[in-house]
Amino acid sequence: MQAELVKKFQEVYGAKGDIRVYFAPGRVNLIGEHTDYNGGHVFPCALTIGTYGVVRKREDKVLRFYSMNFDHLGVLESSVENLKAEKHADWTNYPKGVMWAFGERGMKVEQGMDLLLFGNIPNGSGLSSSASVEVLTGYILKDLFGFEVSNQDLALIGQYSENNFNGVNCGIMDQFAIAMGKAEHAIFLDTATLQYEYAPIKLDGAKIVISCTNKKRGLGDSKYNERRSECETALAEIQEVVGINALGDLSGEQFEQYKHAIKDEVRVKRAKHAVYENQRTLKAVEALKNNDVAQFGALMNASHVSLRDDYEVTGVELDTMVEEAWKVDGVIGSRMTGAGFGGCTVSIVKDEAVDTFIEKVGKAYQEKIGYAGDFYVVEIGDGPSRLA
Repeated sequence: MQAELVKKFQEVYGAKGDIRVYFAPGRVNLIGEHTDYNGGHVFPCALTIGTYGVVRKREDKVLRFYSMNFDHLGVLESSVENLKAEKHADWTNYPKGVMWAFGERGMKVEQGMDLLLFGNIPNGSGLSSSASVEVLTGYILKDLFGFEVSNQDLALIGQYSENNFNGVNCGIMDQFAIAMGKAEHAIFLDTATLQYEYAPIKLDGAKIVISCTNKKRGLGDSKYNERRSECETALAEIQEVVGINALGDLSGEQFEQYKHAIKDEVRVKRAKHAVYENQRTLKAVEALKNNDVAQFGALMNASHVSLRDDYEVTGVELDTMVEEAWKVDGVIGSRMTGAGFGGCTVSIVKDEAVDTFIEKVGKAYQEKIGYAGDFYVVEIGDGPSRLA
């Protein structure tokens, strides 16, 4: 893979100079969806699929970008001076946003670079291709220019750039899971404090299968920001009767006690999801510690039902994927993952059932939706690294 990427880089940009190769993973969230901006817990892990970057520093201020995933766009040129988001712009807003965010922290990128990217995360899948590009860019800047930043800083810089440069109100989970990834472990993260612990994922006799609906969606134009706003309003209403900082501070019992303060039935449902999903995440991590994978699966299933009925972010494609998965013997748990409105599901499937799962769910999905889904049996990998 590395040799092919370097060869392509040399075809596009020429062979001279110090050419370096980097990788940052994608992520999947096992449970804890739409809790990260509500002060709750999440439980994501980094994957062994992700984004590769090949880069060479330039002596001038010119930025040149090329993506093998969007090769029809050719080489896109920009400059390190006056970086700003352009509405019509393309995937280059993600790396440019990170360069801008480094500058906002007093680490100005003074020299240009030639950058080639290749991602093997399905685009628009909800496996965080954008956050992967952000963390990758941050890691490249740290290595190329010697900036003093930790991997946790890279996560925060990536989130800051996405919020303030790209205008997407994302929480911290995606960037954190990618920057802090550890093979064979998921990250149990309290998004309110950024305290975290690594939890070993021991799925003896089972695999993680990601099912991609192939329904394209964009975070900024989905109802993501709308859901976030509904939760913020519900929180403000509850804060009039009890002193909390976030919906994630409430137990289920406390929510039932105070929900009368929320003045709109829809907002009650949104807040209920945020509170109960946080509690499910706490229980799921406990279940794994007790080697109770069946309980973990049951909590995944309950998570999907809440995302479908209370948070209303699934849609027919994701619901079909999950409901068909639930019919297959050997499926321990299945739910949508990511922001929703398309993207992917994550399922835990017994080894002997994986082929049947892909065949049966794939066939039913195509018959009902009219086009095919894609399936990936994935492994849990490490965070960003320099490969060469």
